[in-house]
Amino acid sequence: MKKKLLAALLTGAMVLGSVAVPALAEDTGSVEGIQADAEFYAAADLGVLSGKKIGITIQSLQNAYWAGVMTALQEVLDNAGAEATIIACDDNSATQIGQIENFKTSGCDLIMVHPSDAEAVEDACAEAREAGVKVMCWDDPMTNTDADWVLDNTSLGQAIGELAGEFINEHYSEEEPVKVALLGHPETKVLLERANGIKTGLANVAEGKYEIVAEQDGLEANNAQTSMETILQGHPDCNVVVGVGAGAMIGANEAYMIKYDGQIPENVGVITTDVTKQQLNSILADEATRGIIGFEGSDEDTAEACASMFALILADSVESQIVFRGVAPITAETAETILAEMK
Repeated sequence: MKKKLLAALLTGAMVLGSVAVPALAEDTGSVEGIQADAEFYAAADLGVLSGKKIGITIQSLQNAYWAGVMTALQEVLDNAGAEATIIACDDNSATQIGQIENFKTSGCDLIMVHPSDAEAVEDACAEAREAGVKVMCWDDPMTNTDADWVLDNTSLGQAIGELAGEFINEHYSEEEPVKVALLGHPETKVLLERANGIKTGLANVAEGKYEIVAEQDGLEANNAQTSMETILQGHPDCNVVVGVGAGAMIGANEAYMIKYDGQIPENVGVITTDVTKQQLNSILADEATRGIIGFEGSDEDTAEACASMFALILADSVESQIVFRGVAPITAETAETILAEMK
């Protein structure tokens, strides 16, 4: 079931209503790369990871999505016989630079960095590679890496906006437009690109049927809930939320659950990205969570795909520095299947 689900999510577009979300193009603006699909990951031999020392530094483990994926990744790497250390820099570049340097001096074969600031860690990554360490970046196209496993964040945002636009079209009109809140995190480049893409997607599908009345921070669930409660004080009829990640969805959904005492009207919706158990359960419980633009499938699917990237890099089998991940919508029709695969 798992392999069939992963293959389905990685092969082209999945369709929700009239929204088709395409696989990302191999040439995205000025950044060129290859598109990862089921065949790409299947070429990896996880046996390559046995006995390898791998250091992983990410922005935060407070985010529900990252906590789930990293838990699953640790298990996949342990089962493959790798010695893996996963730590967070708490969105501090200086801390992350020190972590990269420590991984280098401790004899890591591969370092994965999910950068707080990609430019800030370039030199540390370059020094690691000069010492013979393979380096992979998750999320940002970088210079001093062996491979970058990335999303086209503008296109991802556009997919979120278009999915939200379809929801708006179902419940609102130009005569009765809806107020929309955007929960983002403009301090991080990729998330700013994602937020700008959301605006484009909304305009593409539902122009004239909505008004963005607030843009506030919403990366972590607690911040997102606080932001949404503040927004609802000023705009009690703000019925749609779009956001850059799981935290935005979880926090906004909770704010709506409190506002409506658990009885969410059908014209209230939250649409973001990332995939966590809490998001999927919210979809299935008919809460404010209406749809997610997901990636490989469950957190375990993403962990296996990431481990496959490690194996391919260590085997010198990645033909392009940039490897694009695919995206697909997750709704009530597919959420139960994905939930069954979650850690």
